[in-house]
Amino acid sequence: MTIIQFLAAPAVLAILLVGIHAYLGLHVLTRDVIFVDIGLSQVAALGAAISMFYEAEGEGSLAIACSLGLCLVVAFALALLRRYEKKLSQEVLIGMTYALASGLLILVADKLPHGTEHLKHALIGNILFVSWPQVFQTFVIYSIIGVLHFIFRKPFWASSHGESDSFLWDFLFYVLFGVVITFSTHHAGVLVVFAILVAPAALATRFFTKLSTRLAAAWIIGVIGTLAAFVICYVWDLPAGAAIVAVLTGGFFIALIPALLIEGRKAV
Repeated sequence: MTIIQFLAAPAVLAILLVGIHAYLGLHVLTRDVIFVDIGLSQVAALGAAISMFYEAEGEGSLAIACSLGLCLVVAFALALLRRYEKKLSQEVLIGMTYALASGLLILVADKLPHGTEHLKHALIGNILFVSWPQVFQTFVIYSIIGVLHFIFRKPFWASSHGESDSFLWDFLFYVLFGVVITFSTHHAGVLVVFAILVAPAALATRFFTKLSTRLAAAWIIGVIGTLAAFVICYVWDLPAGAAIVAVLTGGFFIALIPALLIEGRKAV
C-alpha cells in the first residue's frame, strides 16, 4: 500500500503524459522536426526561470503564463517560417532556438538565488511530488487538446504530411503543442518530456505501419516504460525523472539494435 499511495498521483500524471505525447510524437516524426519538443521545453523552462524574479518558487500561475507566452511566440515563428523550409531547414531553426533558450536560461539562473536547483528541475522535473489538483488540471488541459486534435485530425495530419501548406493549421498545431509542452515541462522537465514524446513513437513507427497500431504500440511502450521507471526509482531511491529517461531511451536501443542486426543478416 505504501508504494501505491506514494506513486499514485505521479503514475496517473505519467500516463496522461504518455497519452498525449505518444500521439504528438507521431506527428513530430512525420513532420521530421524531432527536436521541436526539446526546443519548446527549453523555452518553457526559460519562461519559468524569468518568473522567479517576481515569484520565488517559479511554480505558480505567473510561471505558467511566462512559459506559455514564450512558447506561443516560438510556435508562431515556427509556423510562419515553415513555408520557407526549402531555404532554411526547420531543424536548424529548432536547434538555434534550443541553443538560444539554453544560453539565456543559464544566464537567468546565474542571477537567481537557487539557480542550480532550477536548472536541475528544468531538466528532469519533480514528477514524484505532483499533487492530485495538478494531475486534474493536466487531465482537463490534455483532454481539451486531445478532443481538438480528434475533431480536426484530417487537416492536422494533412499539414504534418506536407499535403497542405496552410499557415493556420501549422500555427494551430504548434500552439496546441506549445500548451502541452508548457504544462509537461512544468511537471516533468525537458529530458523527461523529450523521452516520452520520441522514444515510444519512434519504436512504434519502426515496427508498425498502420497509424492506429502505431499509436496503440506507443501508448503501451510509454506506459510500461514509465511505470517500470517509477518502481526502479522507488526500490533503489533514484531520481524519478532520470529513471524515466534512462528506461525509455535505454529500452529504445535494446529493442532497436537486435531488430537491425536480424534485418542485416536476412539481407545478407
